[in-house]
Amino acid sequence: MTNEQYKTRWDERYRETDFAYGKTPNLFFKTHLDQLDKGCILMPADGEGRNGVYAAVTGWQVTSTDLSPEGKIKALQLAAEFHTTLTYVTGDLETLQFEPASFDAIGLIYAHFLPEKKSILHRQLDTYLKPGGTIIFEAFSKNHKANAQVGGPTEIAWLFSEDEIREDFSNYDILLLKEEVVGLEEGKYHMGQGTVLRFIGKKKPAL
Repeated sequence: MTNEQYKTRWDERYRETDFAYGKTPNLFFKTHLDQLDKGCILMPADGEGRNGVYAAVTGWQVTSTDLSPEGKIKALQLAAEFHTTLTYVTGDLETLQFEPASFDAIGLIYAHFLPEKKSILHRQLDTYLKPGGTIIFEAFSKNHKANAQVGGPTEIAWLFSEDEIREDFSNYDILLLKEEVVGLEEGKYHMGQGTVLRFIGKKKPAL
């Protein structure tokens, strides 16, 4: 699949009237974000903005990104509904540039990048995080069995393992890393049992 094909898929989904994954934040993201001091957060693949908008409402300075302009339209609509604002940049994450060490946190919530790019993008994102900053990550694991309601990629290369996370974020203190079977109730496309990988990492100071 090319980037353009991937973009088209998400444009079609986000063009639907309803919010594909609802308007409320991912519970794991919310729980762990609430434990952090407020600052600047980067939200790659933020889609229709449910997580970025929550962060903005609670006092974070939010920069969201996504391939889909349709996602941005919905995210700004949601932000207005909650009387908040965020910065939303569309485009291929690989070509977007942010200042090194400019974010206090990064939220990677179901950010399933193209398989050949996911490790590259993880390492790129690492450069934008300050030493001592936190990554909050939840996505489907390689043991997930996708279906139309629960969602998730059907090809294993798109999914994640603990070993991949340890390798991609080797310069982090791992505060949490585990696979869990969870009940998802996130809009039309995340409904039912999913096998997910959850990771909380704190970036180590540079040597």
